[in-house]
Amino acid sequence: MASVLLQHVSKQFGSSNYAVHDVNLDIEDKEFLVLLGPSGCGKTTTLRMVAGLEEVSEGRIVIGGQDVTNVPPKDRDIAMVFQNYALYPHMTVYENMSFGLKLRKMPKTEIDKRVKEAAEILGLSPYLARRPKELSGGQRQRVALGRAIVREPKAFLMDEPLSNLDAKLRTQTRVELKRLHQRLGATIIYVTHDQTEAMTMGTRIVVMRDGVVQQVDTPDGIYHRPANQFVGTFVGTPAMNLLSAELSRQGTEFIAHLGDQTLSLPTQLTGPLESLIEPQVTLGVRPEDVHLVRADASDSLKAVVRLVEAMGHEQLVYLSLGSRDIVARTDNDWTGKSGDAVGITFDMARLHLFDPVSEESLLR
Repeated sequence: MASVLLQHVSKQFGSSNYAVHDVNLDIEDKEFLVLLGPSGCGKTTTLRMVAGLEEVSEGRIVIGGQDVTNVPPKDRDIAMVFQNYALYPHMTVYENMSFGLKLRKMPKTEIDKRVKEAAEILGLSPYLARRPKELSGGQRQRVALGRAIVREPKAFLMDEPLSNLDAKLRTQTRVELKRLHQRLGATIIYVTHDQTEAMTMGTRIVVMRDGVVQQVDTPDGIYHRPANQFVGTFVGTPAMNLLSAELSRQGTEFIAHLGDQTLSLPTQLTGPLESLIEPQVTLGVRPEDVHLVRADASDSLKAVVRLVEAMGHEQLVYLSLGSRDIVARTDNDWTGKSGDAVGITFDMARLHLFDPVSEESLLR
């Protein structure tokens, strides 16, 4: 396996249209790096440039210490796994997995050894004589993974490989992929728009938007220390609540005005708030950090329940806080209903602050 380095990599279509702009990534050997973002953010284009399927407009790409910016895909020693499997329907599982090795004129004994080892790892040994039409979607995806594994490449590139599977199979295959990474010690670059896949599988996550990297961090860092509003709201379901507030100051304390209600902000936030040019701030609070209390509880904001969604193990409570909408995540034994007046408090240690103009976090 090998490290992968992207230095000031850009992909430009036309004179000014950047699909990917100035991406810098240092992907360590044996790392599972996830490129995460909405459709059109540039994550697949970035992956295709690493694979050599797209030309690099600017910058360079280094794999295992070798500059491969202008090297053909077949000479980069990487393996790609696509979302549509791309299996040969007339070939058996064994033949699909061994085909690339045969093209390289590898000895039959070595081919047989690699295929059977990969089949054992992926639980495909009983299916080696079957054709793709005789397999389930999850099994076909494992065959596609096996075809990549037998090549023993420097890096695996995976472009939304689970998107064609149903929810149960996605969860199962996600676990298998994580185990596979731990077993092989492989360098994997994985593209997805699914934040659950990113958070559960990646050692680091690269969040992209409009071709620009927004943040590179561990799953914990992405979730608890988002660099800006986009990252904060894109990662997490339901999304982070954002509340625009006017600020006033009382001594060393800042007061956030949310319509006709006020919220005292902790003194440890005074420093970041002092950097604001205008007396406004955007408060970010995740649904699990919104706590429901009695309507007459002191130091609580007053809200009205609009909708309760029972999720089995928990409930999502949609609230009106004046003219603002907010979502809270609560236990499944909470007994409120639509129309109820409630009080809400925030876990102030987990409060996020964003500049309303730049949308950058004030806490980094």
